[in-house]
Amino acid sequence: MIIDRYIMREISKPAITICTVLMGIFGCYIAARYLEDAVRGQLPGSTVILLVLLRIAIALEVLLPTTLYLSVMIAFGRFYMNAEMTGMFACGISMVRVLKPVVLLAITVGMIVACFSLYIRPWAWNQFFGLKARAEVNFDITRMKGGNFYELEDGGMVIFAEKVDHRKNQARHVFMQIRRHDELVIVYAEIATQRSLDAVPEPVLVFQDGHLYTFSETEKAWGILRFRNLEMPLTPKDVMPLKQKVKAVSTEQLWHSGHPEELAELQWRLAAPFSTILLALLGVPLSRSSPRQGKYAKIPLGILVFAVYYNLSAITKKWVGQGVVGGIPGIWWTQMLLAGLLLVLLWRPRRAFRRRSR
Repeated sequence: MIIDRYIMREISKPAITICTVLMGIFGCYIAARYLEDAVRGQLPGSTVILLVLLRIAIALEVLLPTTLYLSVMIAFGRFYMNAEMTGMFACGISMVRVLKPVVLLAITVGMIVACFSLYIRPWAWNQFFGLKARAEVNFDITRMKGGNFYELEDGGMVIFAEKVDHRKNQARHVFMQIRRHDELVIVYAEIATQRSLDAVPEPVLVFQDGHLYTFSETEKAWGILRFRNLEMPLTPKDVMPLKQKVKAVSTEQLWHSGHPEELAELQWRLAAPFSTILLALLGVPLSRSSPRQGKYAKIPLGILVFAVYYNLSAITKKWVGQGVVGGIPGIWWTQMLLAGLLLVLLWRPRRAFRRRSR
């Protein structure tokens, strides 16, 4: 028990620092993507903060296994540097006994990752997409800056204004392009304002003195309409793209679905806790080094192994979603590959020890 507590404590020491740093780096990366929209007036500052927090919650299913993996490598790297592992083996403590506290800690973290992956991840994605949709509906034309293009509905709507008069709350020389299904609509107006109607909860764009151009790709037809006043409500998107919709679907619904995209998402969620345990165990043999090398000597190798594994998993998930790889083996072959690497690394030192003893 003393050895178990000691090993678990040494692994837990760097975990908080590593997790905080990873969350900070990821949060800054995500914030940079949305701060530009906030500066340009497309997103309120409070919305950007909520979007960043939701993305961090989603990323914890990857950040927590990464934290545990690096913590194990740092802790055991120090054990090897201080010859503590040599002392343990000399006292008759086997590698299996050393791995016991790592397994217990990995199972605990794996259960937390399972909660994030199976339940918090779909909830956070649902909140994320809903928040973005509401932000687009609450788009305020007076927050625009003249001479900039603004995208709404993930590029389905583009609006441009040459000048924006914030005192009069109106924009001049406005161009808007709307692409929905097989129809392209282009609006050009001299003046555009925004107001809310009692009967319509969504804001309404009011165009004055302009032209409306419609183009149909299926019927190969087009039309031009000149107007004095044209009202166009900003309505939220009712249908999300399949890629977004799948991320927000609950795990129970994915379980009863046979669509390749949903199957890939389900396997990704189920594989997260298993990869947490395998990565934690893999950190033990990967951290093996001589006392002269230092406790951080094998960290670059560990990062390389993790990067290869994660990218292979992401690629395999995409292949399963596209139907290139079937549900069996699905994305599980990357888990088997990781388990095979773990067995090889744990078996090799035993062979080396036997050869030396002869």
